[in-house]
Amino acid sequence: MLGLTIFYLQIQKKCQMQNKIKVERAILNITQEELARKISVSRQTINAMELNKYVPSTVLALKLAKVFNKQVEDIFSLDKDD
Repeated sequence: MLGLTIFYLQIQKKCQMQNKIKVERAILNITQEELARKISVSRQTINAMELNKYVPSTVLALKLAKVFNKQVEDIFSLDKDD
């Protein structure tokens, strides 16, 4: 089990994503709580995504794109090395 955990952490470190959720939220002038309600998650989930501590599912990324009226690629990007 420890081996799988280490493997997961190595993969997670190698494939980092950046996002513009906080910027897009500011453009719409909405709080983390308001955004969370719109996409049916907790405020803590929004906070974790903004801090790049949580990578959202495809469904969640699509919901965010719909709220922001943007393409997913306009909100999320891979690090330069990826």
